Amino acid sequence: MPYSTVAPATDRTSSPLHRELQSRLDLLAHAHRVPGAQLAVHTGTHTLSVHTGTADALTGTPFTADTAVPLGSVTKLGTAAAVLLLVEDGDLGLDEPVAELLPEFGPLPEVTVRHLLSHTAGLPTGPDSDSAAGATAARYLSAVCTAQYALFTPGTGFSYSNAGYVAAGRLVSEVTGMTWQEAVRALLLEPLDIVPAFLGDAAPARPAAAGHARNTATGLVRPARQNLAPVEAPAGALLASAEDLMALGRALVGRSTVLPASAAALMRRPEPAADPGALADSWGLGPALFEQDGRVWCGHDGNAQGTSCHLRAEPDSGVVVAFTGNSGGATALWRDLAADLLRLTGIRVPAAPATARRGPAVPLPECAGTYRNGGTEYTVKLDGDGVPTLSVDGDCPIPLVCYPDLSCDLVDPATGRHEPGGRFHRDPATGAIDRLQISGRTARRTGTV
Repeated sequence: MPYSTVAPATDRTSSPLHRELQSRLDLLAHAHRVPGAQLAVHTGTHTLSVHTGTADALTGTPFTADTAVPLGSVTKLGTAAAVLLLVEDGDLGLDEPVAELLPEFGPLPEVTVRHLLSHTAGLPTGPDSDSAAGATAARYLSAVCTAQYALFTPGTGFSYSNAGYVAAGRLVSEVTGMTWQEAVRALLLEPLDIVPAFLGDAAPARPAAAGHARNTATGLVRPARQNLAPVEAPAGALLASAEDLMALGRALVGRSTVLPASAAALMRRPEPAADPGALADSWGLGPALFEQDGRVWCGHDGNAQGTSCHLRAEPDSGVVVAFTGNSGGATALWRDLAADLLRLTGIRVPAAPATARRGPAVPLPECAGTYRNGGTEYTVKLDGDGVPTLSVDGDCPIPLVCYPDLSCDLVDPATGRHEPGGRFHRDPATGAIDRLQISGRTARRTGTV
């Protein structure tokens, strides 16, 4: 059916629906102790935009519609879109071996551009930002692109990886001759009329929000320091507003001439091996994919230090919902707001993956062992009652609840609340549990406990 690729006018006026959305955002931000937040909704015919609170709790700077928020991993959508624009121009091939352009991938010759964008390359997550602070992209990738760290044969599994997007950003630089920031600015942001902003900008071109953390002892909310390593910029350095994210969402569903419809369709197509577990229902070439009422939405979630940002877009209707918040508590705000959108607008937006019926909990003693993703070690032990617990790098163990399909929930020790965690995987040849996937990240079994 025909549709307009012209950016719709944004309603910031006092229509009844606008006032109701504003009221709900104000109330929820207060309830969740979130200093500031933005919501932009394109209903398929028009756009609504509301914002609330302060951009910085210390200075009291007001949050406006133009305030840019550190997006965290939503940045990956920008990197993926830049890669697809290069593919569209014939400068890159999706099934081209990455090693042909990046020598660091010599030990992993089967990894392709497609694998990087869909998190199916078998790469580990990558070193933490403090360890990577002074690394070049070549050194960073050389450290993770080894047979020792490979989690599975490329194209046969899913493991969410910042390292894969460091590589994708390096590919963009190699092909264009520009830095990643310059290329994303020229290829995507400026054509979308988004004023570019990145973590580490010496002279920001627009107002930006600080992330915030809450002191659990005092209840005070204070700004948090962003610590993303410069080399990881393609995985998490972009700042944007909810209205900016809405423009990106419209491009993802083919409602913008900036991203050709053919490229947008490729990005949204589910990759066969990409089973992201608790992160989404499936994954494309950049976007996470969520099932809701027989339709598949695309988007991404992202957390920088003290921020929570979310994008959802549905290609058939053209509906786009974008949210930014400058506190870790904004994730819970987003979930509540998504529920309110159904009541207020009739839009049922998937805040999380569809919940499958998995049957009753079962004991799974054979899951006990140590698992590794790069430099991170996951340890699963059985407590005195035979209940499995998970600890990461020796942190306090968290109880697990396992199900017949090998999926598992994480149990909050303080509240008993269950959160989808991931799943165990069996070796198809031996039937033994050989991998653990937690929050989308796969760890390979390395020993017993």
